[in-house]
Amino acid sequence: MKKLILFFCFFPTLFFTQEKVTISGYIEEELNGEKLIGATVYDLKSGKGTITNDYGFFSLTLIKDSINLRVSFSGFENQFYSTFLESDLSINFKLNDVLLEEVEIIGNQEQVHQRTEMSTIDLSMSKVKTLPALLGENDIMKTIQLLPGVQSGSEGSSGVYVRGGGPDQNLILLDGVPVYNASHLFGFFSVFNADAIQSTKLIKGGFPSRYGGRLSSVIDIKMKEGNMKKFHGEGSVGLISSKLTLEGPIVKDKTSFLISARRTYIDLLARPFIKLAQKNNNTDPNSSSTNSGGYYFYDVNAKINHKFSDKDRLYLSHYMGRDRAYLNTSDSWNTDTTSNSSNAQSELWWGNIISSIRWNHMISNKIFMNTTLRYSKYDFLVGSSINESSTQNAIQSTQNISFAYQSGIEDWSGKIDFDWMPNPNHYIKFGLGDIYHTFTPGVNQFTLQSTGSSALDTTFGSQLHFAHELFAYAEDEFNLGSRIKTNAGMHFSSFIVGNSVYNSFQPRLNTRILLDDNSSLKASYARMAQFLHLLTNSGIGLPTDLWLPATERVQPQFSNQWAVGYARTFLKKYEFSIEGYYKTMENLIEYKDGASFFDSQLDWQEKVHSGRGWSYGAELLIEKKIGKATGWIGYTLSWTNRQFDSLNFGNPFPYRYDRRHDIGVAFTYEFNDNINMGVVWVYGTGNAVTLGQERYLSMSEVQDAFNNGFNSGWSQGIEHISSRNNYRMPSYHRLDLSVNFTKQKSWGERTISLGVYNAYNRQNPFYLEFSSDESGNTQLSQYSLFPIIPSFNYSFKF
Repeated sequence: MKKLILFFCFFPTLFFTQEKVTISGYIEEELNGEKLIGATVYDLKSGKGTITNDYGFFSLTLIKDSINLRVSFSGFENQFYSTFLESDLSINFKLNDVLLEEVEIIGNQEQVHQRTEMSTIDLSMSKVKTLPALLGENDIMKTIQLLPGVQSGSEGSSGVYVRGGGPDQNLILLDGVPVYNASHLFGFFSVFNADAIQSTKLIKGGFPSRYGGRLSSVIDIKMKEGNMKKFHGEGSVGLISSKLTLEGPIVKDKTSFLISARRTYIDLLARPFIKLAQKNNNTDPNSSSTNSGGYYFYDVNAKINHKFSDKDRLYLSHYMGRDRAYLNTSDSWNTDTTSNSSNAQSELWWGNIISSIRWNHMISNKIFMNTTLRYSKYDFLVGSSINESSTQNAIQSTQNISFAYQSGIEDWSGKIDFDWMPNPNHYIKFGLGDIYHTFTPGVNQFTLQSTGSSALDTTFGSQLHFAHELFAYAEDEFNLGSRIKTNAGMHFSSFIVGNSVYNSFQPRLNTRILLDDNSSLKASYARMAQFLHLLTNSGIGLPTDLWLPATERVQPQFSNQWAVGYARTFLKKYEFSIEGYYKTMENLIEYKDGASFFDSQLDWQEKVHSGRGWSYGAELLIEKKIGKATGWIGYTLSWTNRQFDSLNFGNPFPYRYDRRHDIGVAFTYEFNDNINMGVVWVYGTGNAVTLGQERYLSMSEVQDAFNNGFNSGWSQGIEHISSRNNYRMPSYHRLDLSVNFTKQKSWGERTISLGVYNAYNRQNPFYLEFSSDESGNTQLSQYSLFPIIPSFNYSFKF
């Protein structure tokens, strides 16, 4: 009886000790108030932990007891917090970045072998700015090309081809909004200004369920939020462009802004030389001629961040960028009886407009909601006009002719996402949304106005297409014991276009099994659906790519990808991972032989055929993230093939960017607080191209030869091609070097950057063609684009 009384006396206490409470809040930088994504909150006593979401929010549910929290983020000092947690607690943590000498003591962020996700890489923007760059323009997309599993297109291009996929199969997000064209200067630079970027994540496989709409990769880029504490600025002046970024509080710790702008000035520098040349050429008193032309690009990023309370925040983001190439000519001449003039204008431009408004709301200390309204537009135009005028005996006659070709895609969309953290063993995400697409797959406009005749104004070409893309997803990252962690989920998509509806269920699975405290095995599977196609003219270097929808006649693209891998962390600062993957792709499209976007009489659906593709290989990555010396070595061994019934006699052929071997080395070293250097070396097997092996005369050419003599002239002949992409270009390799000198000034900080692109002047192949030597013998000629190129850049912060 005595024992029974004691049991009932202590039973409430035993029950009470198992009661659970939640600690939640935000983690941010002390210096500027920027939220830290992926920061770790770990209770040293219970061994439970969590990480912050994309907005710096965390929630950790523990048994009511004393806690000893360690809050950490790579590159920042750890912060510790101890208390007795007897009720729900809301608390925010502010971390300080560490000095160079202190870097070795940090690094408690989740390491590669601990993460459930695989085929995923986070990039440090500080390291991106340290690495050498073409003409001194730091470019996040060029840095991504250095990673295993990612291949560049042609020399200098910022396009990316991930695990055998095409450039349209990359979901590129800027603050959660899709970017359809990520290139400036015909592909040599990307549209992303490094000064405005906070974080970048690349996902090549094992896609979480919250991502959808593309087959091959996700490149998730987030802009800075704006300094909440004090006004700050930075900028740079380089050989071809300058940029300036300003940020600061509108209301301290309440509302902040950021604006960043960049522009090239090649056209401005060339203008006085063009005028001088025209002045020297205009010597005839009865005529004159003026010409002007050039090329430039610009982009602007802007953001406003407002904090209503710890539970509600509002973000407004905007991006606008445009490339423009133009040529204007003006001629006038006089005769005895007439006065004549002619003005001709030609232009080519393309660009993106991206906007979003996001509302963060903490429904409870376990549920976080993000609601987003988005707008994205990409358009392309090439056009020309001629205006002619003639005056005779005070009577004027005019003629105006203009032609324009325009294409593009425009999206209006909305989505709502939830993060639910019921306990440390489960992290649940779910959401839904809708995208309304408007496709302009090539519209031509022609106008003609002439004195004394009726005006002609006509529009022809492909028709506009409208579509809804609905989606919903749910995923759960959960623990199965102490060593197994799994992320499982489902992504559902429904595409409504015309009279067609395409529904797709896409299961996703990632699993990590800890082998010991420093290593793990990983496996993943992902099915992806893509309802958009990109038609590309590979033979011309213009942004004439057409974004097109799946239709009744053109099916959506689908892929399945399996991957397995091994990850290990050495000495808490070296990360090693190796992965093998196999991917299949269905319903890929290409232009038929001889077809292009110039064929305005035909609908685009008449100019394409569909096929399939597959890719498989292995990727190795060794990375060091902390210390004076940082960087990575990446290696890819891969095979990528395509097969179309109406191409290559229906036989499989290598994809143009099938490369057996790819190596990327990136290294940075901090000598001291004032001097650092960067080294990049890349190697890649040559691209696959189609070359004829022999040439023979056609029947008509044989007849002409008999009639006129075999030595009467040159005959073009017919080229015999045994198979598609039957020849390999020479291998590509290049060394880039940079050194940065930083000095503190009374007004802030300045950095002088000196760099060399292609340091040993490798003549890498850009284009191959058959030509004739001095003796008339046929030879295969190689054309290269970039020799050794020095660069200079002056940057500043205040």
